[in-house]
Amino acid sequence: MDGSVHKEDTWTVAGRTFTSRLIVGTGKYKDYAQNAAAAEAAGAEIVTVALRRVNLSDPSQPMLVDHVKPDRFTFLPNTAGCFTGEEAVRTLRLAREAGGWDLVKLEVLSDPNLLYPDMEETLRALKMLISEGFQVMVYCTDDPVFARKLEDAGAAAIMPLAAPIGSGLGILNAVNLRIIIDQTKVPVLVDAGLGTASDAALAMELGCDAVLMNTAISNAQDPIRMARAMKHAVIAGREAFLAGRMPKKVFGEASSPSGGLI
Repeated sequence: MDGSVHKEDTWTVAGRTFTSRLIVGTGKYKDYAQNAAAAEAAGAEIVTVALRRVNLSDPSQPMLVDHVKPDRFTFLPNTAGCFTGEEAVRTLRLAREAGGWDLVKLEVLSDPNLLYPDMEETLRALKMLISEGFQVMVYCTDDPVFARKLEDAGAAAIMPLAAPIGSGLGILNAVNLRIIIDQTKVPVLVDAGLGTASDAALAMELGCDAVLMNTAISNAQDPIRMARAMKHAVIAGREAFLAGRMPKKVFGEASSPSGGLI
């Protein structure tokens, strides 16, 4: 594949257009240099930045921006580690003051062990952020009802989990994801729980606009090679979705024409 179709197949969130449909995280790699190499290998244009877990401001310590360059990647600040709406809003206010970022990723977690999103707090925080002019991509459960509520409240993108954060279990509920994709007008990105390339391809085959992953790449035995694998998987899954798969059938059908046989 020469990639020409992929290059023309863009997606847009909050008025910003991207070619790559693979977003990668920061903060779980052995160092920022490996993080940058993985982001390049993935062909990513957006990187998420966990504001509570990466160094953006202390020059006496290794800094993310020395390796993952803000002029090369779109930074997407996120609220990983926040457990209340107020924590999340305060964190993103600081991000906007520090870097001018207004396109952000909201996540408000419920339990430090499960890392499932608290959807009531998430919706409450979203409304506060929207009122302050943020453009908010929202991490959420794979609940179509809450996904609709988030969209109605002004979310710039809906980001349902495939499985618990960092679990690598892959897509556990393809039916719910497909419902969310079909009903949502803003971009839908699968976020959390993917483990390998086939998971990413399946997410794209379902019709997701993009996928976000961190642990699946950073915790692979060879993160750079896995980043390349994910890049190709996302492209392949998107191409398969656009191509339209053949219908599934109960009985077999000859792959060669049967007419004119000797």
